[in-house]
Amino acid sequence: MKALHRRTLAQAIQLSLLLGLPLAATAQDAPAPGATTLDTVTVTGSRIKKADLETQVPVQTLTREDIERTGLTSIGEIVQNLTGSGSALNTKFNSSGNFGFSPNGDGVGAGSAQVDLRNLGPKRVLVLVDGMRWVNESSASGVSAAVDLNTIPLALVERIDVLEDGASSIYGSDAIAGVVNIITRRNFEGGQVTLNHGQYSEGDGDINGADLAWGMNTDRSNLFLSLSYTEQDEVRASDRDISAIPIQGGSSRVPGGRFAFVDDAGNVYDLTTNPGLNNPVYTPGLPDCDSGVARTDDFHCFDFATDAFNYAPYNLVITPSKRAGVFGQYRFRINDGLGFYAKALFNRRESTNQAAPEPIDLGPGAGTTYGSDVFIPANHPFNPFGIDLVGGNDGNILTIRRRPLEGGPRIFEQQVDTQYIAAGLEGSFGGDKTFFWDVNAAWSKNEADQTNRGSYNSRNIALALGDPAVCAATPGCTPLDIFGFGTMTPAMLEWISPVFRDRSEQELTQFTANLSGDIVEMPAGPLSFATGFEYRKYEGAYNPDPQTVRGEYNGVPSLPTAGSYHVNELFVELNVPLMRDSAFGKSLDLSLAGRYSDYSTFGGEFTPKYGLRWQVADELLFRATYAEGFRAPSIGELFGSQSRFDALITDPCLVPPTAPPGSVAPIACPGVPVGAQQTDPQISVLTGGNPALEPERARSFSAGMVFSPGFASGASWSERLDFEVTFYRHNLEGAIQAIDAQTQLNLCAQTNSPQYCTGITRLPSGEIDEFANFLINLGSIKTDGWDADIFWTLPETSFGQFKLSWQNTIVTRYEARGAAGQLQPQGVGVVVNDSAIPEWTSNAVFGWKMDNWFASWTVRHISDMEEACLAADPAIFCTTPTTNKIDAITYNDAQVGYKFNWMKGLEIAVGVNNMFSKDPPVCTSCSLNGYEASTYDIPDGQFWYVRADLRF
Repeated sequence: MKALHRRTLAQAIQLSLLLGLPLAATAQDAPAPGATTLDTVTVTGSRIKKADLETQVPVQTLTREDIERTGLTSIGEIVQNLTGSGSALNTKFNSSGNFGFSPNGDGVGAGSAQVDLRNLGPKRVLVLVDGMRWVNESSASGVSAAVDLNTIPLALVERIDVLEDGASSIYGSDAIAGVVNIITRRNFEGGQVTLNHGQYSEGDGDINGADLAWGMNTDRSNLFLSLSYTEQDEVRASDRDISAIPIQGGSSRVPGGRFAFVDDAGNVYDLTTNPGLNNPVYTPGLPDCDSGVARTDDFHCFDFATDAFNYAPYNLVITPSKRAGVFGQYRFRINDGLGFYAKALFNRRESTNQAAPEPIDLGPGAGTTYGSDVFIPANHPFNPFGIDLVGGNDGNILTIRRRPLEGGPRIFEQQVDTQYIAAGLEGSFGGDKTFFWDVNAAWSKNEADQTNRGSYNSRNIALALGDPAVCAATPGCTPLDIFGFGTMTPAMLEWISPVFRDRSEQELTQFTANLSGDIVEMPAGPLSFATGFEYRKYEGAYNPDPQTVRGEYNGVPSLPTAGSYHVNELFVELNVPLMRDSAFGKSLDLSLAGRYSDYSTFGGEFTPKYGLRWQVADELLFRATYAEGFRAPSIGELFGSQSRFDALITDPCLVPPTAPPGSVAPIACPGVPVGAQQTDPQISVLTGGNPALEPERARSFSAGMVFSPGFASGASWSERLDFEVTFYRHNLEGAIQAIDAQTQLNLCAQTNSPQYCTGITRLPSGEIDEFANFLINLGSIKTDGWDADIFWTLPETSFGQFKLSWQNTIVTRYEARGAAGQLQPQGVGVVVNDSAIPEWTSNAVFGWKMDNWFASWTVRHISDMEEACLAADPAIFCTTPTTNKIDAITYNDAQVGYKFNWMKGLEIAVGVNNMFSKDPPVCTSCSLNGYEASTYDIPDGQFWYVRADLRF
């Protein structure tokens, strides 16, 4: 293996030298080029610089005008609206405290906005800023493999290029599904002030923003500066009908407490306090809960259907956030063939998540050692049962659960600081053949702090519930009353509810050197090339609160994570002209690219790419690409410590909590008592990194055409008409992820095989005690589909000028399989695990301009889907008892504006998104708020906004 590693590296170096050495010799005899040579551009998807853009691959470009038409204030929200985008985090995900830790072992990006292309996941999309990699996110809960687009202010954006094709040979790791390249504003003259205000029709979710941009240009220099501030208010789940109730049936962790235990006579009780009582009286000796006889004291037997807690109103449909950023870049042309640039950014994001009051679980399976082994003596001043309550697997506690509303909701506040500094030299040399070079260095860092209020210290809970003498001897300890409603005093809460502070950071240091130009003139044109070297170092760390590290945190446990790795890379790219102006067409070009990457964690990887571009005529273009790619395991995936996430899972070995009395489980499992009930739809799943992970490897293919009919150019009815059709296919092997938890549990129940059951342990009651679900190189993901777009510009008339842009993505296959070939639940037209893969998504934009007026109408369509029915009452929420159809939906957005001839222009635009206030379809399997938040607009979501833009 090492010999192959060295041989591949030597071949890559030889290839680079063979291309590079003749160039240096040619350049020594060449006169200096003209001043305009530094103005050539780099196309996203290619490293070859050319003055005229000719792309081998389809690149979707969002101009500044396109961005402003959306009425949105976040790059993430804008990119997530593209038809080729999949489900990804945004501010509609109320993450912390509900999702726990990501099953990818990289934490939860609370408050972040990510981008997913081709439904392959945000970590398989490479995000660039001016062609350089952007640092991965930090949100104080782990070391993520994805970029938070909320760390990049919208004010600095000139355009956004989106390449939905494999590009590892051009850009290296992560570019499996595609590339998002954010191009910053550069040649900007004068000043610009932009003010934004928006609000939902329900009178909430206000968004206010202010951007200031200023630039100046001289014959030899460019300076651009921007300041930006955006503030988004929350939208509460309680203020929307769809999110005000838990469709899955609520939680068994109730405000009055749930107390399941075995008394000294061997009777089994599963009790909860009668409504409203804060000092309940217990009568020993009454019949146990299996008798069916009603109790006559202040407790009754717990019934999930009637006692379950409605946690939904405490959640948020939109999480509040504030973003402030400053950006500047300076470019100076030293002479006609040499330039220098420097740029810097600082951005701060402050965001908040909120969850229902944190439950306290005691007894077996509580999640912490202190909670599992709790001991509540009979002489405790608040123990109403008159017997010792003993935890552990040999104790008499089956489960004790109490959700103290007195402590208020859990609040998670994030502060994320992003720093970015870059500098470089760029130049050109040569005569008839001009060569371009650039040397770049960049350093970037994300630092995140998260403050958690409303959570509990399980060690202090155990002390406050334990021996009163020990508590009295412990400074600050106050005996705790968990038996009844509203029993916790401020003194009790002060002892058990400290503030938890977590911190994470990621750092990226990178250096690149590139050379590009034409090697030799061939019969069909110049043979062009690009070659270069790239070095990157990644560093990341997650440091939870010391109380959490000591195992005292009552919520989701986690341990510190830290790691680093570096990579050296060489790449070569060629554009070979095969034919010009022949009987076979206008031109035929072949592109070849290869990159060798040497990682400190796993060794070397070589990725090639091949492309063909055939210009049949001025009207017709065909193009195709084949690429091999890879994604290196991230710091969190390699070194991530054991943590936990809470998943909605149906245990096939247990009776559902809403099933009629006397029901039996769908599957009889060893060690599970007959008739044992699943008491809660949420099951805690342990996850974590794996240092033995290998890189993911992918093969991508695309083929398409562009047709611009001549009869539609310059005609009375059409100024220009373009049709674009592209077929894509991605095959990913060794995908880094854990097997879907529901799938693993089903297979364990069906086969009882150690392959699936290892890591799943159960309590004597039959309920799951521990569920280990760690990362592996899992099977494969295969997806393919079509993009079909139409762009039509009509001639300008006395009624103005109209434009139509209609873009469509059709997913024809999405198949994910586990390491043993087991089919995962994700698929086309399916919603699962808070993500959706629609078969058809479509965006149509109708634009109009006349004199100083402008307007647009946007239609967004999402096809119907289905999901597994997890509703507590399928008759109300589901199409069938087992499945639920999620209807297709079409959104309409409109904007109108006017440009006043004042100073350099004052532009006022007013718009509305989701004009007809379409509610999202109900999702019974989604974790929160009753709908799929990364695909649909919020409920009652008519959003009005106004934008004022003054240039001076």
